[in-house]
Amino acid sequence: MDLKLKKVKNKVTNKLAEQKKIYIFLIIVMTIGLILGIIYAVILNKSDHNLVTTSLDSFFTSIKNNDIDYKSALINSLIGNISFVTFIFLLGISIIGIPLIIFSLASSAFIFGFSLSSIIYAYHLNGILKAITYLFPHQLITLLMSLFLGFYALYFGIKLFKYLFRGIDINLRSSMKRYIQVYVTVLLIFITCSFIEVFLSPALIKLVV
Repeated sequence: MDLKLKKVKNKVTNKLAEQKKIYIFLIIVMTIGLILGIIYAVILNKSDHNLVTTSLDSFFTSIKNNDIDYKSALINSLIGNISFVTFIFLLGISIIGIPLIIFSLASSAFIFGFSLSSIIYAYHLNGILKAITYLFPHQLITLLMSLFLGFYALYFGIKLFKYLFRGIDINLRSSMKRYIQVYVTVLLIFITCSFIEVFLSPALIKLVV
């Protein structure tokens, strides 16, 4: 009995250690992407900075003047978010998708960092409030949920690889069921964030523009 419990304990310990390594790896990847995005926004040449500032001015002005097509904005946001989540999910069930999962998460962090840095660089102190209302809470939530889904996608992909090519026995049905549950949960959160982005975020931005 003690031997059986020891085997179960070792199995759980090894599983947690493997999951911890994946999480740490993805956090490092996303942190690097975030930092690169921040740096890239700062080192742009003058003409590119002017282009970014012009785009931001146009965006904030349209919100201030309530010149927003809410229906179109919601549809575009939903399509983008649903496509991204589904893309990551599908990558997880394909062996070759593992590098793309890593790249997608790094890209998401890069865009977040670039947006944050660009707004602050363009508007200085006032840019801090604009960046907060523009990025929070929806973009921070989607970034964290991307990490969460990316972890499961990567973890499932690795398990699938071991099952197919190394002959390691896994409960594939149970793992797939859990992976689908994670996908649906993250998808619903992303959909909620689309509504926050279109209907709540503009109202918050109006307070600081």
